[in-house]
Amino acid sequence: NKEIFLRELVSNASDACDKLRFEALTDKELFENDAELKIRVTFDKAARTITIADNGIGMAREEVIANIGTIARSGTREFFSKLTGEQAKDANLIGQFGVGFYSSFIIADKVTLTTRRAGQPATAAVRWESDGGGEFTLEPVAKASRGTEVTLHLREGEDDMLSGMQLRSIIRKYSDHIVLPIVMKKEEWDKDKNEYKETDEDETVNQANALWARPKSEITDEQYAEFYKHVAHDMEAPLCHAHAKVEGSKEYTQLLYIPAKAPFDLWDREHRRGIKLYVRRVFIMDDAEQLMPAYLRFVRGVIDSADLPLNVSREILQQSKDIDAIRSGSVRRVLGMLEDLAENQKEKYATFWTEFGKVIKEGVGEDYSNRERIARLLRFSSTLTDSETQDVSFADYISRMKEGQDKIYYVTADSFAAAKNSPHLEVFRKKGVEVLLMYDRVDEWVTQHLTEFEKKPLQSVAKGRLELGKLEDEAEKKAQEKEESASKPLLERIKKSLGESVKDVRVTLRLTDSPACLVADEHDIGANFARMLKAAGQSVPTSKPILEINTQHPLVQRLNDEVDEDRFTDLAKVLFDQSMLAEGGQLEDPAGFVKRLNQLMLALGAK
Repeated sequence: NKEIFLRELVSNASDACDKLRFEALTDKELFENDAELKIRVTFDKAARTITIADNGIGMAREEVIANIGTIARSGTREFFSKLTGEQAKDANLIGQFGVGFYSSFIIADKVTLTTRRAGQPATAAVRWESDGGGEFTLEPVAKASRGTEVTLHLREGEDDMLSGMQLRSIIRKYSDHIVLPIVMKKEEWDKDKNEYKETDEDETVNQANALWARPKSEITDEQYAEFYKHVAHDMEAPLCHAHAKVEGSKEYTQLLYIPAKAPFDLWDREHRRGIKLYVRRVFIMDDAEQLMPAYLRFVRGVIDSADLPLNVSREILQQSKDIDAIRSGSVRRVLGMLEDLAENQKEKYATFWTEFGKVIKEGVGEDYSNRERIARLLRFSSTLTDSETQDVSFADYISRMKEGQDKIYYVTADSFAAAKNSPHLEVFRKKGVEVLLMYDRVDEWVTQHLTEFEKKPLQSVAKGRLELGKLEDEAEKKAQEKEESASKPLLERIKKSLGESVKDVRVTLRLTDSPACLVADEHDIGANFARMLKAAGQSVPTSKPILEINTQHPLVQRLNDEVDEDRFTDLAKVLFDQSMLAEGGQLEDPAGFVKRLNQLMLALGAK
């Protein structure tokens, strides 16, 4: 879809004009006696060029190198090597290059950019030129007017773009909502030459009004989608949007979108550019992080306030009660959109969760006031299907709880395979009790801050002494108490052999197939969370695991029969190390483990 080059360049020109208008709030001289901001599109059939020009903020030499030159060196050759011809993939790729400037090379074999920053002398202008092959030239030039001109030298076979009718059609299709006028020379039909001919008169091609300020009844779904593509620099249509005018003590308009695909910089929490802030339709800033919390950084759109001052600064935003009210209302609006998707458009919500689920989970710890609403939106894998697809909500889980079950059971691990195959699940699988499989890194964060859902406590199957309550009958309880008493000498021998490696050794209720497992004490930090903190360079409270043994397992019975204390110790350490590996841990002495294992294998072979 080669038409997107014009949408991208017009969008960049619009941003440049918005930025000038904002900077000119404190420095009127930047307008240089030309406060009528606009974007001009021209074409030259003879030279085979298309030019998009604006009288916006422009760029200084250093900005050209930083914003365009660096990408040119590293990006354009890679850009072309990845073009597939599939519209969605290509569009996503263009979005990854940020500015969208390099979509120019879809139809051009050379691009010339001439720019001068507002407030600088005419001699401070620069000309950048590249054929998209990874190299570019940069030279000083004179430019009387501020702003930027981008001239595309068309490739062979692209002459269909050298048409006023074609360019107007593209502008109205993709950029009709741009607030600034996009002007072209008016054309009239020349009967003698049987073609359209340019006049000296300008005409505005687009509607040039703020789409969000128009009544919803006058806006089509296609117009909403095109506006999203403009604000988000995304080629795909959004999953959904919310458009509302809020009136009362605070008056503002919000037009918010949920994208269908995660941006390439989703995990950069510091540079968020999702929401454009306007004050009475005057652009203020495009990275207003005060308007949306970090866990909703994927949201795109516009918020236009009628109450904020035009000279609003970041410091004012941080201390403004108006901003607090707008932020709170916008968060509620976004959560409402997601709730609607989850309830009424499950396929779309599945798409959303695949792209943004891990980010939403951050909200459990970041947004206390909306914790319950966020918790209802969460999805996990579970032992019900043993599928990696995260499609089970807490509400789904509760609806399937066994009679007498009063807890939501879960296991955390660093991968789906590790969670699914955790030995801690064995008794739950035997009894048919569903367990949530949590394997995203952020899940540990979730369980630290969300301890219950609808008055049902969350319980890790790998922490504390397992209490199944009514799920365990009296015969089982008595059998375990009897086994615990009978195995006391064995437990003491193992604990003595393992020394400081363990806090305690006890008979398990968790295991049916495995010989042993490690669990954390009720109030100790979990092993998986401890590993995550260590990997992040954080200090971790010192805690020792508890070794639980399955006395019915042949290996444990073999251990119980061992009379040689040295061999008993080796067997006990192998059992401990195996349990450590089974839960995804790392051995302190891998070589020692291998040595002991080899010795045991040789001893068994000799018999």
